[in-house]
Amino acid sequence: MTADLAATRDTTDGPSYPARFRAAEARGRRLGRPLQLFARVRQVDEALMDRIGRAMTERDELGARLADAIRLRAGATGKVEMAQFRQALTHGVEAVADAPPALAAFFAEVQAEPAWLDRDLVEEGARVFRRLGQNAQDVLLQLSLVGGYRFGGPTDLLVATGGLTGGQTLRRLGETQKWGSSLTDPGALLPVTGEGWRLTVHVRLMHALVNHAFEGRWDTDAWGLPINQADQASTLGLFDGVLLIGARALGVPFSRRESRALMHLWKYVGWLMGVDEDFLVDDEWERHRIDYHVLLAQGPITEAGPQLAQAVVAAQAERHYPGWPAALQGVRARYERERLLSMLTVFLGPESMRELGLPMRPPWAHGYIVALNTLRYRVLRHLPGGEERLWRWGGRRAQWLLDSYFQGDREEVGALQA
Repeated sequence: MTADLAATRDTTDGPSYPARFRAAEARGRRLGRPLQLFARVRQVDEALMDRIGRAMTERDELGARLADAIRLRAGATGKVEMAQFRQALTHGVEAVADAPPALAAFFAEVQAEPAWLDRDLVEEGARVFRRLGQNAQDVLLQLSLVGGYRFGGPTDLLVATGGLTGGQTLRRLGETQKWGSSLTDPGALLPVTGEGWRLTVHVRLMHALVNHAFEGRWDTDAWGLPINQADQASTLGLFDGVLLIGARALGVPFSRRESRALMHLWKYVGWLMGVDEDFLVDDEWERHRIDYHVLLAQGPITEAGPQLAQAVVAAQAERHYPGWPAALQGVRARYERERLLSMLTVFLGPESMRELGLPMRPPWAHGYIVALNTLRYRVLRHLPGGEERLWRWGGRRAQWLLDSYFQGDREEVGALQA
């Protein structure tokens, strides 16, 4: 696949892009046609395409400097110990005596607040996110995660790191669920004291350490940097804009205020993650416009895509389903597998299901979910106490999913490897 990409590399004078940039644009246009119509994108913005192409060779520089300092040999000037990072993460960088420059600079930024931040809107966005309950998990797993496996680059990195294949699949899905659910508690994104804030900063360093470990052996000419700004922007779009589109497809209505609040939540999360300001927006329609162009910029599917997608489907048999007796765990696992395939068939379409090597199923799951959501969000929500009941339901559902993934193990995100 790398050789195929190399053949598409533009050798004319001009900006230098990785070979995967726009290497499968016709396919991207075809897959992105519904998004183009929904977002009313009339023509391709070549300036935005150029920005995305250049972003494939850009990284989170602040995080990279911290990773470099962590990987210095013991006793080297500026060396950051992992214990110092953990101290700063849980107590603030002020608690670290003589904090090394890279650590002090990193936490000075993430503990500060960008000028555009509206804390009340972030809290409202967290409530909107929690009220989505199972719908958020369905969209983020199926349309965002598995849907993202249709393009090479990030998928190949996941396979290289062992992130979502083999016996690690269930654990990594649980870790992603843990991070996402941590964002919805009141005050979750307050610096230092909020669990969502701490986990987000933790994930940022984890990405920087992966970059540090892989940059020397990654085919940057083909793919760009291992974890680059374009792919981070794409991931952010999967968590905000795609979540809104997917939830609507499941029958969940959003007011303009709710859309803005959810977008603002993820704008702040993206900022904490080190996503470039060019890709941070809290207008839903601007996000859809960016997402469409990101889709056009992608390369073709690689063998990593089907491997990852099939691992996610197979992992349903490895989960433990709380409330179901041991004798019926297999029955529930088969139901979850069929439900997942039914929803994937609708969300991704026949072409993508064939490419990922997944069997198609009738759309029965969407039918009952839309009916339930119509009742839940258009009727019951507007009764006295309806908002609060939805919020509590969302929290219960998130915990049920965590229990099914971690199965009694400690709930945490990936360990930081120094």
